Amino acid sequence: MTTKPITVTVHADDPLSRAGVTSCLRGRPDIEVVERSVRAVGHRSVAVVLTDRVDAPGAAALRRLVRGESRQVVLVVDGLRERELLTAVACGVHTFVWRHQATGERLEQAVRSAARGDSEVPPDLLNRLLVQLGRHGSGSPAVTSVTSLADREVEVLRFVAEGLENRQIAGKLAYSERTVKNILHGLMTRMQLRNRAHAVAFALREGYL
Repeated sequence: MTTKPITVTVHADDPLSRAGVTSCLRGRPDIEVVERSVRAVGHRSVAVVLTDRVDAPGAAALRRLVRGESRQVVLVVDGLRERELLTAVACGVHTFVWRHQATGERLEQAVRSAARGDSEVPPDLLNRLLVQLGRHGSGSPAVTSVTSLADREVEVLRFVAEGLENRQIAGKLAYSERTVKNILHGLMTRMQLRNRAHAVAFALREGYL
C-alpha cells in the first residue's frame, strides 16, 4: 500500500520567508508542498506558520487552521512572550521551532512529528511553558480531583518531560509505539489535558515527577 504524502502549506506574511521554507521542504521524501489556496484536510496535513507575534489576528488564524481546516500546525517564531506562548498552546499548537534553528532537516522533523500528532517544543521553551501552566493553568478546564496515575503512565511522562518522542520512549520501555501513544491518549482524556506539555505540567503539580 502506498503511503499518502504529508501535505504541507506554508503561511508567512513575508514572501521571502515563505519561499525559503517552501524551498527547504520541497523535494523531501513523502512531503508535498502545496499552495495556500489548496484546501487539504486529514491527519497528514500540516501547516507551517512563520510569524513574529501571536497577536489577536494571529491567534484567530491559528485556530482556523487547527479547528476549521483540521490541520496540525508547526509554528516557526523568533521569540514568544509568555502570554503569546500560552495563547498558541490554547489555539492547539503543539509543535514549535525557533526561526534561527529552522534548517531543512529541523523543519522536516517538525512536520513529520506534527503529522503523527506528536509534540515538539524546544527545551528552553518547554521549561517556560511548564512554569506558566503550573502557575496559571492557562485557563484550562479544571482537572479532576482524583489524580491517580498508573506506574506506566508516570514512566511515559518522565520520558516526555525529557523531550523524547513516542518511538524513543517505546524503545526505552520496550513498548510498541502504538502502546505509548495509547497510554498518553488515555491519560490526557481521563485528566482533561490538552497536550504533552500540559500533561507534564499536571504530573509536576501532582508530585509524580
